[in-house]
Amino acid sequence: MRFRVPLAAIAAFSVCAMAGVGNAQSPGMTRDTGAPVGDNQDSKTAGPDGPVLLEDMNLIEKLARFDRERIPERVVHARGVGAAGVFVASADFSKYTKASVFGAAGKETPVFVRFSTVMNFRGSPEAARDPRGFAVKFYTDQGNWDIVGINEPVFFIRDAIKFPDFVHANKPSPVTNVQDPARAFDFFSNVPESTHELTMLYTDSIGMPKSYRTMDGWGVHAFRLVNKDGQTVFAKFHWQSQQGVHGMTLEELRAADTNYATRDLYENIRAGNNPKWDLMVQILTPEQAAQLPYDAFDDTKVWTGVPEMKVGTMTLNKVPDNFFESTEESAFCPCELVPGIEPSPDKMLQGRLFAYTDTQRYRIGPNFMELPVNRPLIPVNNNNIDGKMRSTPQQGDVNYEPTFDTSKPVQQPEFKYSEYPVSGLTEEKPVSKEDNFAQAGEFYRGLSKVEQDHLIKNLAADLGQASVSQKIRMTMVSHFYQADPDYGTRLAKAIQVDITAVKASIGQ
Repeated sequence: MRFRVPLAAIAAFSVCAMAGVGNAQSPGMTRDTGAPVGDNQDSKTAGPDGPVLLEDMNLIEKLARFDRERIPERVVHARGVGAAGVFVASADFSKYTKASVFGAAGKETPVFVRFSTVMNFRGSPEAARDPRGFAVKFYTDQGNWDIVGINEPVFFIRDAIKFPDFVHANKPSPVTNVQDPARAFDFFSNVPESTHELTMLYTDSIGMPKSYRTMDGWGVHAFRLVNKDGQTVFAKFHWQSQQGVHGMTLEELRAADTNYATRDLYENIRAGNNPKWDLMVQILTPEQAAQLPYDAFDDTKVWTGVPEMKVGTMTLNKVPDNFFESTEESAFCPCELVPGIEPSPDKMLQGRLFAYTDTQRYRIGPNFMELPVNRPLIPVNNNNIDGKMRSTPQQGDVNYEPTFDTSKPVQQPEFKYSEYPVSGLTEEKPVSKEDNFAQAGEFYRGLSKVEQDHLIKNLAADLGQASVSQKIRMTMVSHFYQADPDYGTRLAKAIQVDITAVKASIGQ
């Protein structure tokens, strides 16, 4: 199956084709207006030795457009690669949600996926100790739905108010423009909730994927599912790679080609070796979520012991024709939801609902949803008008509600947001059940001896650098020791930290 371009984009292309663009009657090279260009090699001058004339509109337009070829890169996830494909539902999931993408076994939905590293710039090496973005856009018959996740089931922080600080600490220094682990670990040493994610990040299999094909993806947050009867459950989404999960050692990371992950993905798709992922879902009722020993909506936690069920399979089978128009102009947000899928109280998710779309409005413009890669397959009816790069024609004089205009689309009450009770005082407090270390320790103990050895070596390579102060090292070791004594003791030895002093600092 080829990538299905949104219908509006096909219509726009048809108009161009009727005008003679791209067919045998085309005049050849033209300006943006369609006017033919007679000479694209020589500027217009005042005589053979005269100055170049400002009236050379081909030259002026060509240079002006070239000057504006770049858009602001993403603050995070700047280095990425995209591919298109299809999601096929494997079961009727309507018991839990009225989202039509899961309406019947065998139903197909086009998708576009963008993989990425997080912290580095657009042209940076892909081999980096960094989470991998795993963003999926479903072009459903109810509108677009995005699962905007990473290749780990948890995140570093549990509240979006910390996100700018988290990014600043992991980005290059504002003084030297060089990334420094001392800055990152200074932040993490004061954020013990990061222990679980850091433990995963410094493994080979998760922290340094061998390819984008051989990693899982996770929606990280819980979402509220609503069925046609208004009944709700909470769900977490997990993309399970059919290729298996495989990573690289520290030595392989250092030797990896700059573009290894993009090359692997594109070469395999072009060869017909199309990668596949099964979409797995965990379900908890509100009552079950409330009974967990940790906060169900804390994104530094996994739902331990909650079984997964398969709801479909995604296959990537199309390399986009243009990198910029697909990967760079694609825009994702966890706020892009369809009826039957709603946010949970996850504090990190709540902040992302605003921030992700807001950054796209800044980066691409207020009408970014009109670009082909972002445009829904279904008609869009709203009263939004104008703004940069507006291309959807205004229909009629009425761009407001309420109105007596019978041609305006009617509201559909069955798609209103679900109702749920809220209570308590407004407050600025951390979650009541933090439990920052238990799941990190469980994860560590679940690793093989070799995996534990590599985890210690990988962590020590960064935490043991000369720029990291002894105070920060001790604090970080105390976090890992509280997750698991063997974990902390071995790391302390690797980076020359006195484990007796560490124990004393935590009252042991």
